[in-house]
Amino acid sequence: MTLSKKLKELNKRHKAAELGGGKERIEREHKKGKLTARERIDLLLDDGSFVELDKFVVHRCRDFGMEKNKIPGDGVVTGYGTIEGRIVYIFAQDFTVFGGSLSEAYAKKICKVMDLAIRNGAPMIGLNDSGGARIQEGVVSLAGYAEIFLRNTLASGVIPQISAVMGPCAGGAVYSPALTDFIFMVQDTSYMFITGPDVIETVTHEKVTKEELGGARTHSTKTGIAHFTAEDEEKCLLMIKELLEFLPQNNMEDPPILPANDAPERMHEKLQTLIPGNPNKPYDIKELIETVVDNNHFFEVQANHAQNIVVGFARLNGRSIGIVANQPAVLAGTLDISASLKGARFVRFCDAFNIPIITFEDVPGFLPGVDQEYGGIIKHGAKLLYAFCEATVPKITVVTRKAYGGAYCVMSSKQIRGDINYAFPTSELAVMGSEGAVQILYRREIDSAPDPEKFKKEKVAEFREKFANPYIAAELGYIDEVIEPKMTRLRLIQALEMLQNKRDSNPPKKHGNIPL
Repeated sequence: MTLSKKLKELNKRHKAAELGGGKERIEREHKKGKLTARERIDLLLDDGSFVELDKFVVHRCRDFGMEKNKIPGDGVVTGYGTIEGRIVYIFAQDFTVFGGSLSEAYAKKICKVMDLAIRNGAPMIGLNDSGGARIQEGVVSLAGYAEIFLRNTLASGVIPQISAVMGPCAGGAVYSPALTDFIFMVQDTSYMFITGPDVIETVTHEKVTKEELGGARTHSTKTGIAHFTAEDEEKCLLMIKELLEFLPQNNMEDPPILPANDAPERMHEKLQTLIPGNPNKPYDIKELIETVVDNNHFFEVQANHAQNIVVGFARLNGRSIGIVANQPAVLAGTLDISASLKGARFVRFCDAFNIPIITFEDVPGFLPGVDQEYGGIIKHGAKLLYAFCEATVPKITVVTRKAYGGAYCVMSSKQIRGDINYAFPTSELAVMGSEGAVQILYRREIDSAPDPEKFKKEKVAEFREKFANPYIAAELGYIDEVIEPKMTRLRLIQALEMLQNKRDSNPPKKHGNIPL
């Protein structure tokens, strides 16, 4: 065979692989508002940067007539490329080929590219769109999933792992995204669940749709499994690009520093009056965050879940930071089970990837209630405490108003290795609020007073004047500086620069035993 014939054969094989399950199936996906695996890769990666691996791999199954039905690539596209010039590794499941179902060969393709990502220290991105395990291959397919799960676990904390669920993801398939750092979902076209609606109806007689059970809205609000949701696939892929701007390539590197075009000394007078004089009046902590960070841009994570705590990424003088903040506008900023889990996972991610943590604290305590206690708020609240204690990255805290009780300790206090702790003049650091404290301290006197209400008001005012301020904590060194709110941006930038060479470590151990 001449070279020209060999080249024709090569081109023929390329075209067969690139066509996937064929034009008819591709059109079917387009009608659902979905892109193909290759279209998604092209949109996500820099133009012309994608290098495909294992393009001609086929399955090895010989049962159920499968030996007569082989498609090059076998339902998953794998390889590497760049995003904004930085290397990433990627796999994209192709629903047009056997419904994107996972075979032994398919799993080996994914494992190969994951191994490369770990060895070479670059982010791993998975675009999931699969009907699950390939039934024709039985336990071999299940073993393939287990191989992937192992690599997800070994890569955790070593390289950023990002999953985009862009179609179905059901059964055992959900555990690979669940083991990764961030999950993106697309409204109306993607869903995740362990058992589908039909099985649930058969076993429990509950009727539920796929969207209600495991759609993007469900997982971004109720379960918190989805960190981000997008209106369509194009916006989802753009959000992945934006997230990567804040992250390092691996755990041995620092996040990229971008040129700063926002003055470090910029001040905003509205911060002087943002915190209400009435300690029971809410305000939006996001307004403070957006005012302080570079170009007022805050990339929020899990925005629709556990909204009493706010987490996300931003920049200060070009440096990537992670932000954790109590939200007084929701449940008064109390910490509950969901907020504790949301905060803990975010803190641990930032610590694993050398991203400094800024904490804005306005917390009256943990949310009271029988449901919270029975749900294990002690154990779950301890996860957030553990995460902050364990973190060795630069940690800067700003107490804006309330810092009460055990929640004061949890929110990156000086005593759990907070590096720099600031407080606004409006802040109150105490075991509890003035009214509650007076009710306990002066219970007998209130009961025996001629005018109990008047006596109580006087004592509350006296307690507030004496204790509901940051100065006792400042005298003890628990607060490094009481600052004017308008100085927040400048002070945070100065502290970050001072801490940029911070070295801290935990005692040698295999791993800790976080209260799971």
